[in-house]
Amino acid sequence: MDLKIFFSSIPEESFRDNRSASNLLKYVKVNFGQMPDYREADIALIGIGLPYESEEGGLSSDNEYNEKPAAEASMAIRKQLYALKKGVGPYKVVDLGNIRPGMDEEDTTMRLKEVCAALLSENTMPVILGGSHAYTYGQYAAYEDIEKLVSVLCVDSILDMEEDGQAPLSRKHVQKLLLHEPNYLFNFTLLAYQAYLTDPAALTVLEKLYFECFRIGYLRQHLQEMEPVVRNADMLSFDAAAIRIGDAPGCADAQPFGMTGEEACQVAWYAGTNDKLSSAGFYGYEAELDDDRSSTAKLIAVMVWYFIEGYYHRKDSEDFRSNDYLKYVVSMPSEPETLTFFKSKKSDKWWMEVPHPDQAGRFARNRMVPCSYTDYEKASKGEVPDRWLNTYAKLV
Repeated sequence: MDLKIFFSSIPEESFRDNRSASNLLKYVKVNFGQMPDYREADIALIGIGLPYESEEGGLSSDNEYNEKPAAEASMAIRKQLYALKKGVGPYKVVDLGNIRPGMDEEDTTMRLKEVCAALLSENTMPVILGGSHAYTYGQYAAYEDIEKLVSVLCVDSILDMEEDGQAPLSRKHVQKLLLHEPNYLFNFTLLAYQAYLTDPAALTVLEKLYFECFRIGYLRQHLQEMEPVVRNADMLSFDAAAIRIGDAPGCADAQPFGMTGEEACQVAWYAGTNDKLSSAGFYGYEAELDDDRSSTAKLIAVMVWYFIEGYYHRKDSEDFRSNDYLKYVVSMPSEPETLTFFKSKKSDKWWMEVPHPDQAGRFARNRMVPCSYTDYEKASKGEVPDRWLNTYAKLV
């Protein structure tokens, strides 16, 4: 598919002061007027542009698409990202530019879906910069034709399941995701939510579906235990609202409490190293709300840097029959009779096997569940880990 029609190029003069040969800009093929070949790339960066308003006050026509100046979110993030130094690995990263906005947010969402679907079909990872958290739905919808079940990780301070018809799309996109037909959602995880901002009834809905929710306090106390949670995801949707306002002032929904910048970067690193993850979106940044030092843009840029760096540190093939894995079988005092664990010799990461009667069915890919050494210790004491129980409940 020719994606050029979906994108507008990036003004090269915006990076005139970026001259260092060691900066990331020198290692990314950017759409400065010529569309890079996404088919040969590992990662494709995508900016979400803002609708351009004509002098008459309405949205421009298809032939007049433009973006607002460099204060736009994706451009602000790019300026900070491309000033960072290149990490390790043979970078194969392209920047496709900004998606040309549709007549409304839903129209742009569908354009994002088409772009992400084309990238996924070529095994190129879409990484979305800027835009409303509502674009998560477009990112998710791109998996519709891939014929596999999807696990979604959403990092946010609230659960966007508002039922008010007047609420913005960014506050009710999770409900659209859960109700999407055909249903190919296997798991949904909400990470870093704040209880005083979240409707308990909405959380109950997720719990009844055996989905996972982790409060910010739990994340802070058990950050390392969040690694297998992140590793279980096929796609990441990260709302800047999950980060506390002191670290990320450029977000309308930022709160006094939330993730620190360091915690946000750690989650981004975990996501990058996740061999299963195939798309990521960093949403919610509003450049006009940022401080004079562009603190939020700098933080998101570093998060994206850690994500890319993590991608080039992926080690596991997930071929559990190979010699790269150690197998541990634990006898249990009751059903199930045994639990089987695998440990990677390369990364020291753990998985556990969850049996399903339909061995050849569409759920087969979900039988190997990321876990931690803590889960193995719990099984060794005769307790069935919660991760095993939740996965089994969704399979039967």
